[in-house]
Formats: sequence, C-alpha cells, structure tokens
Amino acid sequence: KHLRTNQISVITGVRRSGKSILTLQIADHYDAFHFVSFDDERLISFVVGDFNDMLIELKKTGNAQTIVLDEVQLVEGWERFVRRLNDEGYKVIVTGSNARMLSSELATHLTGRYLKTELFPLSYAEYLDFCNIDVSDKSSETKARMLVAFDHYLQHGGFPEYVKTDILEVLQRIYDDILYRDLIVRFGIRNVSGFKNLAQYLFTNFTSESGYLPLANMLGFSSATSVRDYISILQEGYLIFEVNQYDHSLKKQYQTNRKTYVIDNGLRNAVSFRTSADNGRLLENAVFLELRRRGCDTWYYRSRNNLETDFLVQADKQELYQVCYDMQNPQTRKRELASLSACMRELHVAKGVVLTKNEEETISVAEGTIEVIPSWKWMIGSPTLKHR
Repeated sequence: KHLRTNQISVITGVRRSGKSILTLQIADHYDAFHFVSFDDERLISFVVGDFNDMLIELKKTGNAQTIVLDEVQLVEGWERFVRRLNDEGYKVIVTGSNARMLSSELATHLTGRYLKTELFPLSYAEYLDFCNIDVSDKSSETKARMLVAFDHYLQHGGFPEYVKTDILEVLQRIYDDILYRDLIVRFGIRNVSGFKNLAQYLFTNFTSESGYLPLANMLGFSSATSVRDYISILQEGYLIFEVNQYDHSLKKQYQTNRKTYVIDNGLRNAVSFRTSADNGRLLENAVFLELRRRGCDTWYYRSRNNLETDFLVQADKQELYQVCYDMQNPQTRKRELASLSACMRELHVAKGVVLTKNEEETISVAEGTIEVIPSWKWMIGSPTLKHR
C-alpha cells in the first residue's frame, strides 16, 4: 500500500522492531532516496529550523524524490516540514518509536495525507520464516520443529536482534534504551525510581487487572494521577498496552480496572521478577499481541455473574476468545467453558474460541459452539479478523 500512492508513509513501533529495515525495503523500490536518522548523536541539537538547510544539502548530493526520516519524532515540529515536502511532490517515509505519532501530531497537521503501519517484534509466523521453517511442509518432522519453535517463541519473544544472537543482554539493553532514552529523558521524568518500579511491576504482573489508585498506594506514589500519566508514557513508548473492560457505556469503561499487556514475552522475562513459569500468562500475552497485529479493537468481558472472557474483539461482528494453556484438569476445563458460555449468552454470540497450547476439539453448548484451537495453529492461519 505504501508503494501505490505518494502519500506520506508512517512506520511506527517499539525500538529495535525493524522499522528502519522496513523503510529501507520500501525506499529501495524507488530509483534513489535520501536517508536521515535523527537517532544519530551528530543531530542531537537538530531543530525544526534546520530542516531547510538539510534539504539543501540533500539536493546537492542528488535529485532523489524519496526521503526517509528515521526517528523523526525527536525533532519537535517535524510534521510541518514533512507536509511541505509532500506538497512539493516528494515521497516521504518517516519512522518513530512513539505511539503519539499516530494521534496528535499526525491528526493535527497531516490529516488525510498519510498511510500508517504499526510494526511489532516478529509474529510467530514471521518467527518461523526467520528460522527457515516452511509451514507448507506437512511432515511430522516439520510439525515437531514448529512446536519446539513455539515453545521458544513463547518464552523468548520475537525481537529480531535477539532471535539472531540468543544473547539475553540484547533484550535488557533494548528495555533500558526505551526506558531511559525514549521515555525518562524525553518526557523529563523526575521520579525516576518510581517510574522504573512501576514499569517493572507491570511487566511482572502482566495480563492482570489493576487500578490507578491501588497501584499508587502500593508503589508509594502521591496520587493516582501520577500513575495514570506514567502508564500513558509507557504506552507511548510501546512498552505496554492497556485493555478496558467492555461495557456499552464508555463512562463505565473508563471507571473500571484495566488489564496490562507487554510488547514482547522475551523482553518481559528478561527484566521482570519471576517466581513461576507463567506459561498461561505468556500465552495470553502472545494472543493479545497477535490480535493487535491484526488491527483488532480488543476488550476483556465480565458477565453479570462475574465470569470473565479474556478477549472480546470487534471485527465484522463480536468475537470471544478465551486463552487457556491446557484444559486437561477437569476443574480448569469446567471453569473456562462456563466463563465463555456465560459471556456468549449475554452478548448473543453463537461461537466462542478457546486458544490452548496444543488441544483441539469442537464443543457444543447451549449458547452455540466453542472451538478449541491450538494457539500456534491459529497464529499461522489466515487472519479471519477484519483489519482496522
């Protein structure tokens, strides 16, 4: 889609997810292009008034009509210059590690002029391709390799640099760079220790419900507002995502607790305090990230009798997804099916899905049908959900 139009191409996502590589792959389809990275320390004092001088220098080196501006959000006011380039007929590709690029800055000055792509660490399907595992090969040997790869993917995530090196320090460095360079320094955070403690707590307790006031009391913040603002900053750096409880009333959605998910399982395991394997949480987080990659609006749902389904997805129609690592235990099976059935009944949804580690069956219930699907198979299947 970025090649079929001269609109501004915007690539956003977490640091080290491959944005620069993707932009270069796009730019390489043109005869020539200029590339400028504002993450270069030599441009640390670059301001919006320097853009015109930069353009003159680029023109002196060649007449390329394609310009790539990497990590452009580091220059305040960048969007006005990019709009002018677009008006002058340039194909402009910009990248940024700040989620706000998809909201205020773009909406204010570039409305109707850009196409956006949100980039994540490797999906499971991309991870298999990265590991040279051919999913079209139906042999038992390949399936065994896929299952081994899935176990590794759940624990170690999909940051490309880590997948290539298998060095834990890579993930720890990525986390520190985002926390300090992208967030603490850029937003001028004064309570550095409190901010770090909040980030680690959310990473450790990912997929759990939390409220701003309880977090403030637990971690020693002066107010719930401080927690809310810090969580918003963590979201802007793509470290975490908040999911609301679904309700027909937006006011009630804002008042209820939220569940927190993190950008990558490997990053979470590299920096969190762990006392157990957390397999169920890791699987739930991986499913959330896959839903997010597919562009889905996602909530969790709690029935009137307090039974919960992990994900309510709004696509062509409402869809319900429950995540359960395994249902071998009869009590676990009964609980998960009862929760999903109750939510199906209240929302008038005739089909629910339980995503497991490696179980598969079809279950008839009074409300309709529940499909039990291995998560790895669902992740490599053709997406059935409508993209935003």
